[in-house]
Amino acid sequence: MDKFRMMFQFLQSNQESFMNGICGIMALASAQMYSAFEFSCPCMPEYNYNYGIGLLVVPSIWFFLVGFVMNNNVSVLAEEWKRPMGKRRKDPTILRYMFVSMAQRSLIAPAVWICVTLMDGKSFLCAFSVNLDLERFGNSSAIRELSEVERMRLLAKIPCKDLFHDQELRVAASRYIKCISQACGWLFLLVMTFTAFMIRAIRPCFSQAVFLKTKYWSHYVDIERKVFDDTCKEHAKSFAKVCVHQYFENISGEMRSIHHLRSKDENNDNEENNLLSDEDKLLGIRAQDDMNKVLWNWHTCKPPLALRKDQLDGMSNNKMNGELNGGPNGFVNGNTHEPEKKQWAVYYSKV
Repeated sequence: MDKFRMMFQFLQSNQESFMNGICGIMALASAQMYSAFEFSCPCMPEYNYNYGIGLLVVPSIWFFLVGFVMNNNVSVLAEEWKRPMGKRRKDPTILRYMFVSMAQRSLIAPAVWICVTLMDGKSFLCAFSVNLDLERFGNSSAIRELSEVERMRLLAKIPCKDLFHDQELRVAASRYIKCISQACGWLFLLVMTFTAFMIRAIRPCFSQAVFLKTKYWSHYVDIERKVFDDTCKEHAKSFAKVCVHQYFENISGEMRSIHHLRSKDENNDNEENNLLSDEDKLLGIRAQDDMNKVLWNWHTCKPPLALRKDQLDGMSNNKMNGELNGGPNGFVNGNTHEPEKKQWAVYYSKV
């Protein structure tokens, strides 16, 4: 059990590795699902194309959406996109980077599904068997005598072994369509690989400073949300401990006054120390209305991203109350330290 807990904590601390592992598992799951899936072509001209193309497209869309659902950054992206402006401006490049990053990971499983489906060729055969010209595959004298509707029904039965009587003609047509399907699968795989290669090769050609800035602040948004959630959990835990302790203290006031005359045990000392530590974790927020106000202000008006150190001479209090003005180099008023003034002493000597 401890090993699983350590593994889970490691995956939580390494969000990128965790999401890559999830995408790999989904890709393997898509291939396994297709191998376990029982393909049943309707063998009817009205439904063959819809069934074959639907089997190729619909599961891909489902895997794509599941990839977004499994990604924790979806909620972070939605909150960052819908939050009020407040004192912190929104950077569309960060939102775009987060969306593209999630989309790239979510496309892995659909790409695997499409490749496996095209390599197998059953859906392709079911969708395009009606468009075949059977004259190139063997004796088609019996087919020429059929009407157009009967001919379409006969071609739709090619994917079904039990319904098509001429097995030699069916095998030849099936191999032809599966060959085209496999060629499309390899072409799709080549295009996806070439596109991924070009994205990685072209990226260094652009400004790396913009990319690093976008990547840094996207990680910051995710980490800030996690730290805020952890702080809220810690505050709620401490608030609950102090509230419950005060409740029992008020209920059993008389019993506590009687036992107060006795000598205190080490357990009582430990409980009081824990209570003091919980009091410190409350950070001065001791009422429900105050906590609701803090949470509301965090959502509607997040603090600006400008960290400043307190000055020893007390001037920092005035700066903290002032407005922040961004500079071109990323510095704001109050962040830069004024250079210390040096005192020069001049000595005169008579020689």
